[in-house]
Order: sequence, then C-alpha cells, then structure tokens
Amino acid sequence: MLHLQIITPEKIVFDDEVDQVGLPTTTGQITVLPGHINLVTQLEPGEIFFEKHTKITRLAAGLGFAQIGPDNVKVLVDLAAPEEEIEERKIEEAKRAAEEALKQKHLLSEEEYATAAANLQKALVQLKIKRRHRRL
Repeated sequence: MLHLQIITPEKIVFDDEVDQVGLPTTTGQITVLPGHINLVTQLEPGEIFFEKHTKITRLAAGLGFAQIGPDNVKVLVDLAAPEEEIEERKIEEAKRAAEEALKQKHLLSEEEYATAAANLQKALVQLKIKRRHRRL
C-alpha cells in the first residue's frame, strides 16, 4: 500500500492508503506502485488517478509537484477536481476566456500569456474527464 496525499492551496483533497497512483509528469504519465524509488517530479495539467481495492478514482489536476517514496506519494497541485465537482458550463466559460486572452498575445505580458495558457490547459483537462465519464 501507498499513503497518498493530494493537497491544493485550498484543502487536502485526499489522504488515505491506495494500491497505485498515476501522475501526469512533464515527461509523460507515470504509475507509482509500492516500493517506488525516491523521486521529486514536476506535474503538468492532466489526470491523476489512484486505485484502491480495484476502484479507480480520477481527478483533473493542474500544475504542481509530487514527492514520491517507497511507501508514500505527496502531490501538491493548484487544482485537483473529482469528476463530480466539475461544473461543465463554468469550465466552458473559463476555456473561452482563456482562448480569447491567448488571441490577444501581442497585448499580454509573458506572465499573463503563461497564466492564460495554463488556465486553458486546466479547463481542457477538466472537460476531458467530465465528458469521458459521461460516455462510459
């Protein structure tokens, strides 16, 4: 078993034992099993999943970091939204706003552009998770 903690600036999203964890790193998706080597890795917007007793839970995740040890995983991200908490209409509006901001690239500072790009990535991840579960 692995002790998994998923923490956002607002709250502790998850804190319990799991069988495995999947994380969206900047070099690709990794799966962490008990006995994993020590690792600190950067996370990009994507899907975090964890399995406990054959039940898989999926979260839309934002930017962050993960600290991995042989028997624990600590995830610090700016977004960790379970499918049931994702409000599709609200996320569609955020996606449109980010796309509009990116069209004004010449008017944005580098920081504003990076923020808009990150917001767009997070919106797309949330919509992907919400819509995939609707099709299943």
